[in-house]
Amino acid sequence: MTSTDGSESPTAAMTTPRPERRWRRDETGVRRFTRAEKWVHRSFTVLMGVCVFTAACLYLPELAEIVGRRRLIVTVHEWSGILLPVPVVLGLLSRAYRADLRRLGRYFPHDGKWLGTALRLRRREPTLAGKFNAGQKLNANFVAGAVLVMIGTGLIMWFPRLTPLVWRTGATFVHDWLALLLAAVITGHVYFAASDPEARRGLRTGYVPRWWVRSQHVLWRTGEPEQPATEHSAREPERPAPEPE
Repeated sequence: MTSTDGSESPTAAMTTPRPERRWRRDETGVRRFTRAEKWVHRSFTVLMGVCVFTAACLYLPELAEIVGRRRLIVTVHEWSGILLPVPVVLGLLSRAYRADLRRLGRYFPHDGKWLGTALRLRRREPTLAGKFNAGQKLNANFVAGAVLVMIGTGLIMWFPRLTPLVWRTGATFVHDWLALLLAAVITGHVYFAASDPEARRGLRTGYVPRWWVRSQHVLWRTGEPEQPATEHSAREPERPAPEPE
């Protein structure tokens, strides 16, 4: 039987995706990341993954027995850690990447409100999010600071004869506990990414659907630096246009 307009049941209307939420192959969407930004993220992810895996092999006896070659694991761990800043530094050649770093480094009153809502109600508030919400900003800044501390303490452990014993003891303590905290933060980051397929699509292709921007990052104005939220911007979000690469 051929259905007509208005003949759908309430259940079907609730389960059928809205037309605007269907990602069409001919829809370019909004550019979220350029090729340079995707390259930086992927390279950094690979190096960080190697660091985490080799660290697990060094600290967990079960993995150490399976992998073996402890000296090789130590060498891979050391060099993957030293190379972590390289993609970030090379990414500075990209204007779009530098602009996103500025966005990640600036906090506004609406970011505090976003965090308050997340802590009190255990949910993310899209009307208080620019291109990056406050949680993403905190994650990026924590990881950047943690990587620098991990490299510094790792160098002290790598060249023990250059520093006194008290330095080496403190460096080992900080390195080990910060590694555990960093692993927990990375796990949370992966969890949230797994729950948002459109965000993953943005990292994979560089583009996200317009409906996703309007519904999840209301304060994002492409091509402009992030500004504090105003009553007008929160009430009537502007539709972003694709950014040039």
